[in-house]
Amino acid sequence: MTLDDHARFARLERLERLANTMDSAVRIPGTGIRLGLDSIVGIIPGIGDLLTAGPSAYIVSEAHNLGLPRRTLARMGLNIGVDWLIGTVPLIGDIFDIGWKANLRNVALIRQHLERGTLPADTKKAAPGTARPSIG
Repeated sequence: MTLDDHARFARLERLERLANTMDSAVRIPGTGIRLGLDSIVGIIPGIGDLLTAGPSAYIVSEAHNLGLPRRTLARMGLNIGVDWLIGTVPLIGDIFDIGWKANLRNVALIRQHLERGTLPADTKKAAPGTARPSIG
């Protein structure tokens, strides 16, 4: 792994900490249900979902800075949009928010992209119709 890769993964780790804080910081005792600031602040009618949009937008911005393709950025935007749209429905949106966890979904997309981009050349998937280098 190069120094650039280390810097990218350090950024990813910061984003994962942010996503965990937003989506799964605390566990409800006696259950496997985890809540984050997104679920807790989202209870505030009108402004809760607006306040939590900032960290979500920051994650997408960092994904752009890390070079994720437009299609993945659009998918991340869709995750946030679904979270916001359903979150506007009182009570149902709050319950949905507990399970949807858009920030964790988006950070997982970033991780997938970075891990694909840092595999050694001989372990990457070969393009259709091409041979993979033999080992041995």
